[in-house]
Amino acid sequence: MDRAQGALRLPDADADTSLGPGPFGLPGCPPGTVELRGRVAAFVRERVMPAEPVLDAGGPAAHAASRRLRTEAKNAGLWALPLPVEWGGQGLPLSRYAHLAEAEGASDHGPAALGSGSLLDVLMLGRHAAEPVRERYLHRIAAGELRTCYAMTEPDTPGTDPALTATRAEAGPDGTWTLHGRKWFITGAGDADLVTVLARTGDDLSLFLVPTSAPGFRVVRELPVLGVGGQWEIELDGVTVPSDHLVGERGKALRIAGERLGLGRVLRCLRWLGQAERAFDLMCVRARSRSRSSGPLADRQLVQQLVFDALLAIRTTRPLVYEAVTRLEAGDDARVETGLAKVAAARMLQQVADAAIQVHGAAGLGPDTALPGLFRMGRAARLLDGPDELHIAAVARRVLRDHGGAT
Repeated sequence: MDRAQGALRLPDADADTSLGPGPFGLPGCPPGTVELRGRVAAFVRERVMPAEPVLDAGGPAAHAASRRLRTEAKNAGLWALPLPVEWGGQGLPLSRYAHLAEAEGASDHGPAALGSGSLLDVLMLGRHAAEPVRERYLHRIAAGELRTCYAMTEPDTPGTDPALTATRAEAGPDGTWTLHGRKWFITGAGDADLVTVLARTGDDLSLFLVPTSAPGFRVVRELPVLGVGGQWEIELDGVTVPSDHLVGERGKALRIAGERLGLGRVLRCLRWLGQAERAFDLMCVRARSRSRSSGPLADRQLVQQLVFDALLAIRTTRPLVYEAVTRLEAGDDARVETGLAKVAAARMLQQVADAAIQVHGAAGLGPDTALPGLFRMGRAARLLDGPDELHIAAVARRVLRDHGGAT
């Protein structure tokens, strides 16, 4: 794949396969990446995590905190690590960035603070957008000056069946396109500058890049997920965009979306690993520091069972995720590997966060730890980018098809 697609390469043959410090280690981490991962992890731990309450609350204070974090990341040389060099990124291949994505993902705000949150949009537009659109927007997106989001799911149609998309785009005599419809559960739509919209163009489906400042674009409402915001519903009521805002060829939306979803699912899995490690660390600290009259929680066999099971879940999920990373970077068909990784990582995060809450007791349900947010993400993970059932059925069909001639 070329640089505009992410410059993905196989891992180096002499990659360091030794385990690093801590219970998880860094198996397969390429040379030179261990130190960089440490810097990213420190930035997320020391800069991003303390700002989470402000960032979660939204509003002017959150915007100011986001700007400060972006500036600090750029000054630290950690900005836009996986984005293509031609658009202002540092061009790290997936084999290296995967290990950093875990560290970034320990906080929901890590990817945005470090400039990698726009990776999917930059790769998609870099490959498929018209040249005027690339020149107008991509440098500013990569620099964090413009915020983007992706709108596919609709209120009245199942998100797993894009063929039922009701949002429509009508071609005008002057080459423009006019869009009508609603989308929902769109991450970041409340303060986005650009949104990529899946719409019906006659009998086929196409993608359009829509400026949120265009007349007829409206944010309908915020949609709290288990009580916390960040997802949005939007309306497109006669929004008109120029012809060059068609992303890729007309009717090719599902192919482009497929490219995006494959990498996007793997990135989510990597970030969920980072969040699970964070929950695990919190659980171990609590078990060692919390005492009862009979001794510390760490001496309780049931607590030890929770710790063991959580560590087992993390350790057995990581190879599945990195197998998907390797196949994606090699340009191989990674649908089975991605499906396995996505289901395993979602279940793993929910299990580890739940165990950590159990060890914390009532404190794990309150606002003094990150555990409620980590558990909320673990539950949502089983629906994001397709529910577990979709991936289970798709993987099983492919496996059974490939074994059709077996006896």
